[in-house]
Amino acid sequence: MKEAEHAAPTLIIGLTGGIGSGKSAAAERFIEHGVTVINADSVAREVVAPGSPALEAIAERFGLAVLQEDGSLNRAKLRTIVFSNEADRRWLEHLTHPLVGEIIHQRLHAPQHEQDPPYRILESPLLLESGQHERVDRILLIDVPKPLQIERVITRDANSSVQINKIIESQMHRDEKLAQADDIVDNSGSLESLFAAVDNLHTTYCEMADVHSN
Repeated sequence: MKEAEHAAPTLIIGLTGGIGSGKSAAAERFIEHGVTVINADSVAREVVAPGSPALEAIAERFGLAVLQEDGSLNRAKLRTIVFSNEADRRWLEHLTHPLVGEIIHQRLHAPQHEQDPPYRILESPLLLESGQHERVDRILLIDVPKPLQIERVITRDANSSVQINKIIESQMHRDEKLAQADDIVDNSGSLESLFAAVDNLHTTYCEMADVHSN
């Protein structure tokens, strides 16, 4: 097989959106088109897997209460702690972000098969806040108004509006995200509308990637 058939993708798209925006649904639609999507949250779970140095450090700082009975991280418990204390949140980010970043870089730039779409996606709720946007060529924002965010998350996760508000407020303000995005999908409507927007973007990104490679 020719070496060119193993080349890394020529275009990296950063996919982001606040909690309840529909970012994950958009990512799933891209995957249906054969696009490789690297999920930053999934990578973050890998770096705190049972037995990892990162999880040991977390347990040492916050106590065994942040661990499940099987030794895995109780993410809900840890989330409640760090979103209530700025210093704790920053400590956790300082620990995990470099580890996550290294894995993400390797997967974004790994060789791909010739038949794969010529771009990859980094899906991350904190793409802009964490500096991960520096790893991508273009930013795609899935956007919804804050009241709709809260409504969707309450329905999905049965969280309190107070907890959801804390999560939203810890993230970059919506207006700032809109200002930094290259592409914006308004996901206030139906799932079918979201999928149609993703389908159109897939065609656009394939064309952009082909231009980059020439």
